[in-house]
Amino acid sequence: MKSLFWFAERLRLGQDRFYANTQAMCTSFKVEILTALHALGTTVTRAGTGADVIKAALYLATATVNAATTAYSSTNEVSGSGYSAGGVTVTNATAPTSSGTTAYWTPSASIVYSSVTLSTAFDAVLLYNSSQSNKAISVHTFGSQTVTAGTFTLTMPTNDASNALLRIA
Repeated sequence: MKSLFWFAERLRLGQDRFYANTQAMCTSFKVEILTALHALGTTVTRAGTGADVIKAALYLATATVNAATTAYSSTNEVSGSGYSAGGVTVTNATAPTSSGTTAYWTPSASIVYSSVTLSTAFDAVLLYNSSQSNKAISVHTFGSQTVTAGTFTLTMPTNDASNALLRIA
């Protein structure tokens, strides 16, 4: 059981959220790109295979997905009418590129969850590589949401060195 002092200290430090969905490039992904595990975009040099399948799963506001996340898990993933466990496939048709000293990549289309009812608050999406044992790529957070018989869309940023969804500088 946490003491009142523990809660007061977190509030003083600006940590008024006691759950830990945190936006980050997953640390395991950083290591895996150095071993050429992931293939984002349309073409790949690795063994002549095609690009990997990237998926996007939504997580409850009470979940804990962050830089330490190593793989997709259904634990604390949203559930509801029209939503399938594992999320949706991301349109992966943009090749990673660079500008100056920054490499970057953004999905080539918005991520759309159509005709869903998600009544429990969610505030994070995990991008993961379903072609490579569901290895985690990144976590992106947004304001807490619910959806009732509607479409939830994550609009992708401009694919450039300053705005891309994934940037390595």
